[in-house]
Amino acid sequence: MWLELQIFGFRALWSPYFFVFICALAVLYYLITIRYRHKFGGKEKPTAKQQAFFYVSLVLLYIVKGSPIDLLTHITLTAHMIQMAIYLFIIPIFMLKGIPEWMWRKVVNAPVIKPIFTVLTKPIIALLLWNGLFSLYHIPVVFNFSKSSAIAHTSISLILFIVSFIVWFPLISPVKELDKMQPLLKIGYIFANSVLITPACVLIIFSSDPLYATYSQDGSWIQALSLCVPGDILQGLTTSLSGPEMFTSMDIVEDQQLGGIIMKIMQEITYGIVLGTIFFKWFSRESLKVDPIPETIE
Repeated sequence: MWLELQIFGFRALWSPYFFVFICALAVLYYLITIRYRHKFGGKEKPTAKQQAFFYVSLVLLYIVKGSPIDLLTHITLTAHMIQMAIYLFIIPIFMLKGIPEWMWRKVVNAPVIKPIFTVLTKPIIALLLWNGLFSLYHIPVVFNFSKSSAIAHTSISLILFIVSFIVWFPLISPVKELDKMQPLLKIGYIFANSVLITPACVLIIFSSDPLYATYSQDGSWIQALSLCVPGDILQGLTTSLSGPEMFTSMDIVEDQQLGGIIMKIMQEITYGIVLGTIFFKWFSRESLKVDPIPETIE
């Protein structure tokens, strides 16, 4: 497949402008959190672990949005689901853990953001908002619309990314005073998330017909490719491109079903790791509580 993808050119495969953007974010993080943190109200620089989390999140962001994986997401649904699982389930967690607490406190306490943030991060609202938008996104008409133009694609992608932070915040809040949920409620929150996201995955996994025109109709497929392939290159290739089958041996339905399975598995693995972390902290905290020494019986 790699050799076949070469026909789309360097810009489509490696997104150099997006790479520059990622590098700029890395430099900005360093300047704000370390070099000039005192000017922004920061007292302590991020720990080595926090820096590692943030820089790894940027690497992952480039891999799923700037490397050939991004091009593949317009060719196969399987690649798209891998991209979305990393983009929405893993990267937000790493960024929540990588950005210092004082920065998060400034953001969530900003006059315009605070009232909105306070409402949206209430557990029930966060659950319904995230799972509702995630399910809505995978309705065929909405999914196809998201691939119809760069504006639609970028806007919908950013909205889902922002809301993914909202749904994770009650679980792994980097601001101590906002970490209000008890461990048992967090466990229930994770299970509820797992259940509510299932219908969207089931729709994709058990459908016996192609759901998304962007992977099954030539016109829609070419339109989706235009989101990452320069127009001049794509125009020259239009007559030689027959469809996604040029780049994969799977038929459309098999690709669709595999994509749904991968999304569900990666989501469950992520939730399982977070669940295990919460349970371990809870167990450790409880084990530190020492029962009082009973009085000596005479």
